[in-house]
Amino acid sequence: MQLKQLTAALCLLGLPFTTFAAALDRSGQSIAGFLQPDNYFEAGISILDPNVSGKDSSGNNTGDMASDYYYPHAVLKLQPTEKFSIGLIYDQPFGADAEYSGRNNFVSTTSDVILPPSDLTNGLAVVTGQPNFIAPDGTPLQVDPSTGQPVAIALNNATTGGTSVEVMTQNLNFLVGFQPNEHWNFYGGAVYQTLKADVSLRGNAYSLFNGYALDVPEDSAVGWLAGFAYQIPEIALKASVTYRSEIDHEFTARESMPLVPAMGALLVSQNKLTPEQVAALGQSGQSKVTTPQSVNVDFQTGIMADTVAFANVRWVNWKDFSMRPYQFGQLSQLAGGLLPSLGKPDGFNLVDYSKDQWSANVGVGRKMNDKWAGNVSVGWDSGAGNPVTTLGPTEGFWNMGLGLQYSPTPKSFIAGGVKYLWLGDAKAQTGAHSPAGVFNDNDALAYGLKIGHRF
Repeated sequence: MQLKQLTAALCLLGLPFTTFAAALDRSGQSIAGFLQPDNYFEAGISILDPNVSGKDSSGNNTGDMASDYYYPHAVLKLQPTEKFSIGLIYDQPFGADAEYSGRNNFVSTTSDVILPPSDLTNGLAVVTGQPNFIAPDGTPLQVDPSTGQPVAIALNNATTGGTSVEVMTQNLNFLVGFQPNEHWNFYGGAVYQTLKADVSLRGNAYSLFNGYALDVPEDSAVGWLAGFAYQIPEIALKASVTYRSEIDHEFTARESMPLVPAMGALLVSQNKLTPEQVAALGQSGQSKVTTPQSVNVDFQTGIMADTVAFANVRWVNWKDFSMRPYQFGQLSQLAGGLLPSLGKPDGFNLVDYSKDQWSANVGVGRKMNDKWAGNVSVGWDSGAGNPVTTLGPTEGFWNMGLGLQYSPTPKSFIAGGVKYLWLGDAKAQTGAHSPAGVFNDNDALAYGLKIGHRF
């Protein structure tokens, strides 16, 4: 077979998913489907089965905190004229799904210590779920009879359950391409993105934020992408560079901080806050999250008869990403001011990262006959810094993958693949960057399926 024919036959052989990645990255935001010749459609699904466990700062086992998840994708590309193409790409680029259980510092109990005595004056210990600490008038304070000073604080009802996070984004990409000749393709377009999230913080690890809950209703926003591709069909060479912009989401989240009334009463009694300042902590305000900009570089070339080598490099700007919901931020500023030991006088974020993500995948695909083709690939991901958030306690990975493609007709195919991932060890920290645990020797299994048709 001539290498020119391999462009259509083998360039689709990349596994039908990008799988687990640094920070919240999921799909890898591939543009490959839009760069296929003629009219083209594909749809697929990817599934990840991770195993992530470790020990909290007290030495307790966390159990497997990472949940299985799946995400679909679809591409429709039309070539109405020789020089112009249009397309739609749907994917779910960023997300998270995790929950802690068992007996550890990420699961609430009725004896949780919220602040150690060393952090407050008069040896104050803060405890949840102890009704005997509730005064007859409902004030959640216990007073030392000899000094008249409060020595404990509690919630009327115990906070229960484990820390959990669920984040989901959806992208619908609208693209237009211009091909001045058979070698060049310049493309760009708009990106419509939705985002929603639910976060619950539970357990000793989160101190004052034990019991915090965040519900981000689905928000939509618009960004853009642009790129170019170059190809030499005679040798099955194709290279592309794609840039995606940041996308700003602004919303009013639903937040719950059950310790605020109790802590506020205590701090007012100690003349550290006014009642008006405490009331302000419960007021809603606008929050902002910006999903990161990224660059994808893809390359493939024929290396011998019926054989193609391919590679992908991806950069994602996680270092500039942060999430500080409004009420969370207000309480974090209060905590930072009252507790100098935190070293956060201006407050802190619910989630942030210290480094940008780099990832790379390389592989070889081979056409075995007119019906069957396969590939093998290896991949690496740098992670987004270490220590990492307790909501996603891994740092990068190495992986190895196998893919297989069956083409019942010259214009149709079905492809499947599997990847095994060795997840990087990580030190976990809370939003205040306080050490929270260590997660080692974790792995994941990913698999996917996609179908495609040219018409």
